[in-house]
Amino acid sequence: MKNAIFIDRDGTINIDNHYVYNINDFFFIDNVIHAMIELKKMNFFLIIVTNQSGIARGVFTQQDFIFLTKWMISYLQLYCVHIDAVYFCPHHLQGIVKQFKQNCLCRKPGPGMLLDAQKRFNINMTTSYMVGDTANDMLAGQLAGVGTNVLVCSGKKITKKTMNTANWVIKSLASLPNIIKKQRYRNI
Repeated sequence: MKNAIFIDRDGTINIDNHYVYNINDFFFIDNVIHAMIELKKMNFFLIIVTNQSGIARGVFTQQDFIFLTKWMISYLQLYCVHIDAVYFCPHHLQGIVKQFKQNCLCRKPGPGMLLDAQKRFNINMTTSYMVGDTANDMLAGQLAGVGTNVLVCSGKKITKKTMNTANWVIKSLASLPNIIKKQRYRNI
């Protein structure tokens, strides 16, 4: 079985500029690319799991999202970072695009995206990590049986209630590789 880092996108990988769908509005958070390089060296699968309600709301199209995602993956490959998969949920009950106006299991806090990845890649969920900037990210990880749910403070404002949904609270994804290494060293 493989270990994975499930990573939310907006507010975790890139600055959350509210419905990011254009390359010109996509800015990586400081040092997250370096963190991804380190996590790959540690033999983790990197799997992005992201809610994209802007599709259902008609703010941007699924094609806009796919175009930006392909650009992001290509950009990361310049740094030898291989993203193993990207799962996204285009649904929202308040959507105006009929085909995406629905309730689903893939929209976080639902665990659908993580469980789909688990089946596809034979992931050991108890030794994997969910990293995100919201309580919904943490709850999705819990519902999917992820062993460690890591809340980053690089996105939305973090409340004490949100902090209580996480196993770890860290400043940014950039800190994660060193924290995992320290944790592994303690467990030897």
